[in-house]
Amino acid sequence: MDLSDVRGFDSIILLGIVNEKLRLECDSFDDLVSMYEMDVEQVVGKLDVLGYQYDPLTNQFKAYAR
Repeated sequence: MDLSDVRGFDSIILLGIVNEKLRLECDSFDDLVSMYEMDVEQVVGKLDVLGYQYDPLTNQFKAYAR
C-alpha cells in the first residue's frame, strides 16, 4: 500500500491505517513517516480535522477535546 500521498485517503480510513501501522510496525510517528515517506503536515492536518492528535505515550492518534 502506497502511503506516501495521503491526500487521496478518506480521513477516517487514514486514521485506522496510521494507528494500525503504529501499533504493529512502528515505534513512533517519526518512524512511520520515515518508513512510508509520508508528508507529516498532510497526515497531521487530515487527522486534526477529525479531532485527533498523536500521543507519543500510547503511540497512537487519539481524539482530543476541542
